[in-house]
Amino acid sequence: MTTPFDISPAAALIDSILPYSRFLKRTLDSEPELRLKLQEQLHLPFSREAMLTFLQQTPKNLNSEVDLHQRLRQLRKRVILRLATRDLAKLADLNEVMLTMTALADTTIQFALQFLHTALTNPARFGQPIGEKTSTEQQLLIIAMGKLGGGELNVSSDVDLIFIYPEDGTTNGEKSITNQKFFTKLGQKLIASLNDYTVDGYVFRVDMRLRPYGENSPLTISLPMLEDYFVTQGREWERHAWIKSRVITGSSIAEAALMELIVRPFVFRKYLDFEAYEAMRRLHTQLRKEVDRRELHNNIKLGPGGIREIEFIAQVFQLIRGGRDADLCIRPTLGVLQRLKQKQPLPRQAVDELIAAYHFLRKLEHRLQYVDDQQTQNLPHQTDDQQLIANSMGFNDYGDFLQHLDQHRRHVTRHFEQIFSSRRKALKPDSFTQIKPGQSNDDETTKIFSKQLKIMGYLDPDKVTARVQQFYDSAVFQAFNQTNQERILELMPTLMETITQFPTMEITLERALQLFEKIGQYSAYLALLQEYPQTLSRVAKLVNSSQWASDYLGNHPILLDELLAPAGLHALPDWTALEIELHHQLHHSNIPKTQITEWQLDVLRHFQHAQVFRLLAIDLEGNLLLETLSDHLTALADLILKKVLQLAWQGLKKKHRATPTFAIIGYGKLGGKELGYVSDLDIVYLYQDPHPEAMEVYTKLAQSINTWLTSHTSAGILYETDLRLRPNGASGLLVNSIEAFTQYQQLHAWVWEHQALTRARFVMGDHAVGEKFEQMRKDILCQARNLAHLKQEILTMRAKILEAHPNTTPLFDVKHDHGGIIDVEFIVQYLVLGHAHRYPQLTGNIGNIALLKLAGELGLIPSNKANAALTAYRELRRTQHQLRLSGIPEATGAMLTTKDTTQKFARVTNDYLQTERQAVYELWEVVFGT
Repeated sequence: MTTPFDISPAAALIDSILPYSRFLKRTLDSEPELRLKLQEQLHLPFSREAMLTFLQQTPKNLNSEVDLHQRLRQLRKRVILRLATRDLAKLADLNEVMLTMTALADTTIQFALQFLHTALTNPARFGQPIGEKTSTEQQLLIIAMGKLGGGELNVSSDVDLIFIYPEDGTTNGEKSITNQKFFTKLGQKLIASLNDYTVDGYVFRVDMRLRPYGENSPLTISLPMLEDYFVTQGREWERHAWIKSRVITGSSIAEAALMELIVRPFVFRKYLDFEAYEAMRRLHTQLRKEVDRRELHNNIKLGPGGIREIEFIAQVFQLIRGGRDADLCIRPTLGVLQRLKQKQPLPRQAVDELIAAYHFLRKLEHRLQYVDDQQTQNLPHQTDDQQLIANSMGFNDYGDFLQHLDQHRRHVTRHFEQIFSSRRKALKPDSFTQIKPGQSNDDETTKIFSKQLKIMGYLDPDKVTARVQQFYDSAVFQAFNQTNQERILELMPTLMETITQFPTMEITLERALQLFEKIGQYSAYLALLQEYPQTLSRVAKLVNSSQWASDYLGNHPILLDELLAPAGLHALPDWTALEIELHHQLHHSNIPKTQITEWQLDVLRHFQHAQVFRLLAIDLEGNLLLETLSDHLTALADLILKKVLQLAWQGLKKKHRATPTFAIIGYGKLGGKELGYVSDLDIVYLYQDPHPEAMEVYTKLAQSINTWLTSHTSAGILYETDLRLRPNGASGLLVNSIEAFTQYQQLHAWVWEHQALTRARFVMGDHAVGEKFEQMRKDILCQARNLAHLKQEILTMRAKILEAHPNTTPLFDVKHDHGGIIDVEFIVQYLVLGHAHRYPQLTGNIGNIALLKLAGELGLIPSNKANAALTAYRELRRTQHQLRLSGIPEATGAMLTTKDTTQKFARVTNDYLQTERQAVYELWEVVFGT
């Protein structure tokens, strides 16, 4: 495309495309010097730099607005001539056409504004506009909207502009006026410089109708007025319009304030905004009525299957997800479609067809406009012009061209209607008699409702009916706004029908109603369930399987989006790929510059919750061993700690080195890689750094890490942390040097602290510090100990734990009671501390099950009892896990009270797990003799 052309071939190329543009032919015939210049430069795209050079290198000074108008129009003519010729001669692609026209608009607007601003701010006239609060000189912010904002301007397009000035005040010249009047005068002159038709033509038609308050409002408004407008009066369609907004003039500080603090929260919601579907339907319906009224069905922009529908498809996904996914906070339609292809909320083939249609329609749009340099998207009526368009598009006849056009438009229409089709309810409104709020005394409706439930298979329809009435009459439901109440009423028949697919229907309904009580205040998530009724089935399945899962979804309703995956949630995490994606989202160029930390806090939380939820879904399918689940939950925690450490260090203002010689040490379930869904992170912070300020710096780093992990945001928290296992516990230093930590472990640590070391590991940070910790850990664990004294210390600690967790019920506490999980863990810890000096392999961080097996193989305990105990331990953990998920131990079939099935305790009837408890008792007696 950039290969130089001889003038002769260039002349031939120009002649070959002239039949396709009467405008080009008229212009080149009337101004032969332009033809010579075009022949010389045809091989080069018209760059932004060349445009500015042309405007600046004037044959005479620009002394008046008349001179300015002439020069701008001369530039426009030259750009269009070269661009149209290159496009029709197949030397320029669609991207070059759109970017060249955008550059022309940007350059002419910026050049004209500078010229006019300089003239108006002459001290003898108005002088500089000064802000009344900041006392600084003010610049007009020009906001490009629509295709100009998106960098995809067509060759005969209007430019949609909005004029904003930073703050009120007055000018400081001899004829002082208010800033508002000054910028209005400036805006009027700018519009005239572009829009007025002179003997040299025009530059761009200017459309100001997208400005806040509409075409009858002031031409310019201040930033505070814009912010107030968005908060109090901004309409849904304006969110679509402002997606492509781009500041093309003004100060960088004011630009940042405008785009991030004011515009972005208005356009992109922090939650997943599924209400955008219905808003887009209403807007499209209005446009369709306008198309019908004006008979624009042959309009390739506004008509069915046209450019506007492709833009709507791209924008609805931006509006739904842009508040969470910085990848979608971009302007160009093709760019959005490419990212949708990567993220696959739409099938890849659908996106490919939309991209192909967009290319075809935009190419056609330009060829329609080249004919007479007119702003049109209508197909021609005259036969000659039809043949001309067909040939310029590469077709022999108009019929063949229409077939290809219609195929693209059918693709667009089909995908548009699939995405925006009216919601279909599972039950017809007249087939299901609804109980309505406030109808508790309507016996007839109640009886019909109960009868329907019986027919559907509910075992106790009267009880269910009463529960639904209670839900509607509750203070929680009554507090929802009317729209959300109506949404729940619409969803209820589908929910009632869906629940019949699952056993224990009454329990499933109860959990579903509890879920609605939590999410009923969020319009966007109720809209999601309306738009995707198949999601209700997945919700019902989830709540049927687990009370904990139901509560987790209620606490994080944004996770409903995870249920939209076409095939559900079945694939185990690929942590390498997920780390790349997380890093991408944490450091995306589209993150609001003034809210980076807040954005990153929420990105981490959404990521962590989503991965937990995906693992939960696989777990509830029964396809995941508990050990495998713990491995993945631990890998997730490790990844989060890695990113938090990086972000916390990056955010420190005072630091003395590029990277910290600092390590995060995991204890307990984190250290032993046995994390559950709600496990705390037991953490110790170590460093090795002789710098005199190292302690201060790493203490602040540790505090920052803890803040990143535990701070509550609108997205919740990451993890609760427990830092009490550091030397001297809660009264000790938050961070310790590896030397001080080693000395403490050697000279001052209690036996229980050495027990804790058996389940400790280097998690993240400086590997040299991590290696020193691992060596120190091994050295401590391999110390020879008095076995009798060691037994007594461990038995004393076990008694303290029992005392701290009294169980006055007739139930067996799976974790804390004798014969439970802690007994197995203490047995393993004793075996490691007592025998690692002879068998160093016992210091490996391989988990309790593997350590029991190893101890049996080494002859430290009878291998048959080791195998029985490790099998028992696996079953005890599985039972604890099931209890915490569902509250119903499978083997007993008995419903336990909420009090005894909380996350704090996992208890079962005393006759349950007898074999497992006996295996633990027997090994305990072998090891401790009691």
